[in-house]
Amino acid sequence: MAKTRFEWDAKKDQENQDKHGVAFGVAQFAFADPKRVIAEDLSHSSNEKRHFCFGLVEDGVITVRFVYRDDMIRIFGAGYWRKGKQIYERENKVHKRATRKP
Repeated sequence: MAKTRFEWDAKKDQENQDKHGVAFGVAQFAFADPKRVIAEDLSHSSNEKRHFCFGLVEDGVITVRFVYRDDMIRIFGAGYWRKGKQIYERENKVHKRATRKP
């Protein structure tokens, strides 16, 4: 990740923080997770391919919506979303422990 560059719109970053509680400056660390999962956003139709990065940051899995643009990762959105966590756990074969009832 040392050579990877990121960019984002400051207004969009603030809107994302207000709505989802995640700053893009924190979200970029999802890309540093060696077990990160990158997937194409197939629901977004445009002339520019969009992607998701699912990566562990601090104590949770962050989903980051982004595009590659001129050797730069441009972040559009980020959050701690259940679906992203499920994809991350499935792809990394994370098994949840069953809790025992006394």
